[in-house]
Amino acid sequence: MIRVLLVDDQALIRSGIRALLDAEDDVEVVAEGATGREGVALARGLRPDVVLMDVQMPDLDGIGATRQICADDDLAEVRVVVLTNYGLDEYVFDALRAGASGFVVKDTEPADLLQAVRVAVQGDALLSPAITRRLISEFVSRPPDTLAGAGGDLLTPREREVVALVAHGLSNDEIAGRMVLSPLTAKTHVSRAMTKLGVRDRAQLVVFAYESGIVSPLTTLGARAGRRRRRVPGAAARPR
Repeated sequence: MIRVLLVDDQALIRSGIRALLDAEDDVEVVAEGATGREGVALARGLRPDVVLMDVQMPDLDGIGATRQICADDDLAEVRVVVLTNYGLDEYVFDALRAGASGFVVKDTEPADLLQAVRVAVQGDALLSPAITRRLISEFVSRPPDTLAGAGGDLLTPREREVVALVAHGLSNDEIAGRMVLSPLTAKTHVSRAMTKLGVRDRAQLVVFAYESGIVSPLTTLGARAGRRRRRVPGAAARPR
């Protein structure tokens, strides 16, 4: 059972999301909070698997609350997925740097919100497609010298390649197929890279890949376009 803490200052939003989550057999909403401080206190008391965290709240905003939760060693297994009405870049960067495992706009499809919860529990990163486009566009628009970062020299060439593939959005299974490895070996490379760099999860690894210059945003855009071009003509779209 996935235990979820819901933190949002709007009661109507909380009730709607709670109804959606409680309808799932494998998800349980264990508590609700209306402020960031309440969210931090509830997270420390209940240690849920996932916190769905609003951004703009009184007392302490969602970014600050996320930062406190993710900095608490006792809450190392708690994943935060940030919810907002806004797809603004500053919230994306602030949330990911604070330690969030995902960032989803509130008008996303219900199935995508449920997927965000399940993906976060697995330790993977999740961003709404629109958020991902903004994230990449922001890095494309930056001067090259701001993409330089420390830490890349800690990685082996194999680990750097794995980090680049994570930044391209590939799962462990897809990385294994691309590099002709077993899924377990691919997962091990990802875990070792995260440990060396001191990042919490794949979302943080993606941010590092861009900021260190290991991967080029333009290359990522090209890779995604290529994957779209390889789609079988006439194939039915996968149901949402």
